[in-house]
Amino acid sequence: MTLRPLGMDPALCLIGGAWTPPESRDTLELRNPSDGSTLCAIARGRAVDIDRAVEAAGAAIRGAWGRLPNFERGRILHRIGQAVLENVEALAELEALDVGKPLKQARADVLALARYMEFYAGAADKIHGATIPYLDGYTVYTLREPHGVTGHIIPWNYPMQIIGRSVGAALAMGNACVLKPAEEACLTALAFARIAQEAGLPDGALNVVPGLGSEAGAALAAHPGVHHISFTGSVGVGKLIQMAAAEHVVPVTLELGGKSPQLVFEDADVEAALPFLTNAGIQNAGQTCSASSRILVHRSRYDEVLAGMADRYGALRAGPAMADLDVGPLVSDRQREIVEGFIAKGADLEIAARGVVVADAPAGGAYVSPTLFTGAAPEHSLAQEEVFGPVQVVIPFDTEEEAISIANGTAYGLVASVWSADGARQMRLARKLRAGQVFLNNYGAGGGVELPFGGTGLSGHGREKGFEALYGFSTLKTVAALHG
Repeated sequence: MTLRPLGMDPALCLIGGAWTPPESRDTLELRNPSDGSTLCAIARGRAVDIDRAVEAAGAAIRGAWGRLPNFERGRILHRIGQAVLENVEALAELEALDVGKPLKQARADVLALARYMEFYAGAADKIHGATIPYLDGYTVYTLREPHGVTGHIIPWNYPMQIIGRSVGAALAMGNACVLKPAEEACLTALAFARIAQEAGLPDGALNVVPGLGSEAGAALAAHPGVHHISFTGSVGVGKLIQMAAAEHVVPVTLELGGKSPQLVFEDADVEAALPFLTNAGIQNAGQTCSASSRILVHRSRYDEVLAGMADRYGALRAGPAMADLDVGPLVSDRQREIVEGFIAKGADLEIAARGVVVADAPAGGAYVSPTLFTGAAPEHSLAQEEVFGPVQVVIPFDTEEEAISIANGTAYGLVASVWSADGARQMRLARKLRAGQVFLNNYGAGGGVELPFGGTGLSGHGREKGFEALYGFSTLKTVAALHG
């Protein structure tokens, strides 16, 4: 396939509707994680390019984009969603090449991107204010207004999905966006920008500047012309972004990952649970913020669950993205080394099962065998730290109180799941678990475009997806009229 779908050139930035090289003309090498080969060169944007992009976004707010009525914004987003659907296979192949995920997972991401555009297209003219009863002689009401220029710094693991849930929501509210995609995987971000442009998105409403996080990303987070920052990524970088934005008192939405548990009780339907228990840990090679890396099981069902998961792990095959197997490569050699380091930390544990890297996987690919551990205490590093790889630990518990304590016993709080037939227990745990999302007898709810997503603790703050994202990408104004 071509790496320039719809005429997109990966060595260019999109600024103010024009595809231009960065001022330095410098590029970065983008590598294929499936075999280590060079995919292409991408633009290495820097602070001067971010300046141009922020200026273009501000001009769009003051110009044609800012004057559009809400329903017209919705129509544009709808056209973008339709154009995404018309290019499913090209975008899926591009994402698979770039990130390393199997084609079937990349294809699901394209469909999710289209669904985000459809959802926010329909929501664009449905964000209402409220009237507030007040003193005699007053009429008081509220307005939801866009922040203005919003900055979006997205990671390499789910470029299309995160564009959908952040850029889609920001555009629906009437903001103009500056997007800094991850340097490891930015091709679908550029392709999406081209699609949006051809679907009629006005110049400057979406600007894309690829580059290093330490250069373009840092410049965007600290820019005085940006009025809101959305970041998904590591805890360390999230802290730096929040500090940079604080210099200008700019609000920040942070989604920083997790150590999400699934709790399997003695009355659980284990056969129904097993696909969720395993898949939620190995999807996208475990490189998922909401990955379920801890499986907590009542001791009476522990052997059964462990055996069922071990059978599934033993059947897992890892290989090139285009082979469309269970697990693809990790995004880079650096990420592979990090995950291998975590697996080494489990030397004192028992490996219950491992998947295999297929024999014909290219030698230059960033492959790790999916690994299932047992015997970890709740305090073990593999039960506390985010691995961001296809690694899960299974931990027993004896009582509901112990299960809650273990589940809440990390610094994260993103997602949790409860497997039980007891409705009262489901309601108790939904309240007691420290997580932004709690799923009962399921996990992930099919992506949940409509469902608010975000966490507590080191998982970050603010919410994406659904209407809550629209509220986050707007500011509330109160109007009080004294008329006697």
